[in-house]
Amino acid sequence: MPTIAETADVADAAVIGDGTRVWHLAQIREDATVGSNCNIGRGAYVGPGAVIGSNCKLQNYALVYEPARLADGVFVGPAAVLTNDLRPRAVTPDGTLKGSEDWDAVGVTVGTGASIGARAVCVAPVSVGAWATVAAGAVVTRDVPDYAVVVGVPARQAGWVGEAGHPLKQDGSGRWLCPVTGRRYVENNGQLAPAEAG
Repeated sequence: MPTIAETADVADAAVIGDGTRVWHLAQIREDATVGSNCNIGRGAYVGPGAVIGSNCKLQNYALVYEPARLADGVFVGPAAVLTNDLRPRAVTPDGTLKGSEDWDAVGVTVGTGASIGARAVCVAPVSVGAWATVAAGAVVTRDVPDYAVVVGVPARQAGWVGEAGHPLKQDGSGRWLCPVTGRRYVENNGQLAPAEAG
């Protein structure tokens, strides 16, 4: 069973997986799905219909707006934002308050094991690849490849990281090496993938 703080606001129509903990003042909206063994921090927000995989961490005040899709093992740092509106306006051209019928929500997709740093902003629609790292404070305006680390405003690739999150180093044979796990990777046309065993 999930553990939900009394002060959290979890919609009846939300689905929360076993072992997930939802902390003080977090809000999970209707039709959102949160997998098992997740940690939803204080004041975090998960929008209607958003999907969070298993073993994810949303740190305090992380904002995940619908229709975001997060795979398993994703980390979203404190006060990070995953947006959902290409042309945000409070009102229509005639000055009336916009409603849900006045815009089309676009989402951010985050791959397995990826990390979004504190106060980073991912501007939808973008995809952050598996095991990629978005540095704290970065503003992501274009897709991030698997295993890439991106920094700055707007975010630009600054290197590669492995599953352990450490920067990869070239090993002298044209491959990339994780200094922690010893795992090797091969870069091809701007994409990184684990090297074949053997």
